[in-house]
Amino acid sequence: MQTILGANGVVARELSRALAGSTEGIRQVSRNPQRVNQTDETVAADLLDADATARAVAGSDVAYLVAGLKYDTAVWQEQWPRLMRNVIDACKRERCRLVFFDNVYAYGRIAGTMTEDTPFNPSSRKGEVRARIATMLLEQMRSGALQGMIVRAADFYGPGAVQSFPHATVFTRLKAGRTPQWIGDPKVVHTFTFTPDAGRAVAVLGNSPKAYGQTWHLPTSKEPMSGERFVQLACELAGRPYRLQVVPRWVLQLMGLFVPVLRESMEMMYQFDYDYRFDSSKVEAAFGLAPTPYRQGIAASLEAYAT
Repeated sequence: MQTILGANGVVARELSRALAGSTEGIRQVSRNPQRVNQTDETVAADLLDADATARAVAGSDVAYLVAGLKYDTAVWQEQWPRLMRNVIDACKRERCRLVFFDNVYAYGRIAGTMTEDTPFNPSSRKGEVRARIATMLLEQMRSGALQGMIVRAADFYGPGAVQSFPHATVFTRLKAGRTPQWIGDPKVVHTFTFTPDAGRAVAVLGNSPKAYGQTWHLPTSKEPMSGERFVQLACELAGRPYRLQVVPRWVLQLMGLFVPVLRESMEMMYQFDYDYRFDSSKVEAAFGLAPTPYRQGIAASLEAYAT
């Protein structure tokens, strides 16, 4: 049995599709889990409840922690360490391997390229939380108490990735006949991971014994992608003239007074004001996993949003 902790999200769905050919049983776990494959088992559980988490993991060989929490610093500070502790304890009890799907917040602002060896140096309160919970897992892995790994992706884009930045600012605006938007400096590099690539790679890694005990960056195109270039490609593929509206910082700050998620995003603006380069050479070399080119990924995203 392989268990997905945090069902229903885009990464969970892509992972579930990829796992269908490599494992006999898939268990979907969340407060309101849904099947992706016809034979999936569903278990309703709150991962903030230790007993519920233990029951959800029971009988599992591999657990994939792909859960998310409300995008709020206070919530993260209080709930993420508890959730991670519950999952670690449950996996240790069941002798279940753990794959933690993480982001890059713990690295902070990097003057160069993010790799698996980049040290934690968070530039935000949310980054401090991510560094803390990643360190919790790494300590268990290093002590030999738990077989685990950390997998990381850059910012997302892809079919069904409705929580992604390009979904809100580019794809849905093009669909509505409106001008795409960007925040920060549209000329700096900002890397994006295509969600189907992420799901396939996590499935491969989770079923590869040699992958455990390590950190992996998921396959991501090395093409230097700026906001301008991303929008140019999207407009071209959508058959629309290139136009781009850059949202001024003061407008975002003003909107943040009334929109909590925008207010919470302000501390992460360094990711859009400076180059954000993410390297996945390690997983590509070790497993032959090639990332989808941006042109192909943007075309697939636009096609999904058009239906």
